[in-house]
Amino acid sequence: MQGLEEQTILVAGGSRGLGLGVVEALVARRARVTVLGRDPGRLHALEQRLGVRGVVGDVTDPALAHALLRDLAPKIVVLNAGLPPPMAPIHTQGWEEFSAVWNHDVKAGLFWVQAAVRTPLAPGSRVLLTSSGAAIHGSPLSGGYAGAKRMLWFMADYANGLAKELGLDIHFQVLVPRQMVGETGTGDAGATAYAKKHNISTQEFLARFGAPMPPRAYGELVADLLANPDQASGTAFALKGETGISSLDGA
Repeated sequence: MQGLEEQTILVAGGSRGLGLGVVEALVARRARVTVLGRDPGRLHALEQRLGVRGVVGDVTDPALAHALLRDLAPKIVVLNAGLPPPMAPIHTQGWEEFSAVWNHDVKAGLFWVQAAVRTPLAPGSRVLLTSSGAAIHGSPLSGGYAGAKRMLWFMADYANGLAKELGLDIHFQVLVPRQMVGETGTGDAGATAYAKKHNISTQEFLARFGAPMPPRAYGELVADLLANPDQASGTAFALKGETGISSLDGA
């Protein structure tokens, strides 16, 4: 295992939910962490509690993405910021609802991939994009969410090919949580909607995924992946409470 101590890491969307779990795990391993988020109050609280640096901003702002990568020169970027999708059957959603995650998560992914390549990040750098298990099996109540999360997966593949063509030693990877996670905006919205559809409680629905994976446990898995040289070259990784980390390359 390689240490993360003193490595400069930027986590976009790290002030709550899964992103906060990642930040906590990285700080515990003595990484130098900068957190990008929208809420000044949450970021200030994180600065006081964990000693991270907070940056207030919009993850979909391409100028901000470029400026942060240029000025911080992070060794690792974790793009976690995600929009909870509108939850409703497909025949009731308008285009704005259906495309909401495309206009946030995929838009942000595009701009950060472009910034990583154009800056460019230093040789050996890694950029992690956060996808979803919905990218594999779909999610009929969340409109364009599943397709958007699969597009991020494709984008990592495209970016790896481009980096190779340009002679850049930058590696793009995809994190694929294989279960809904409570205590997160997206997880709570999805679990509540599907629990209602199946006429069970939210907790009963979450229990169908097996062992829980709270945000901090998820963060520990992400930190383990980053510290393990055997997982430095793959592209897509599943993360699950019961099974830990597994490769999805070829899925």
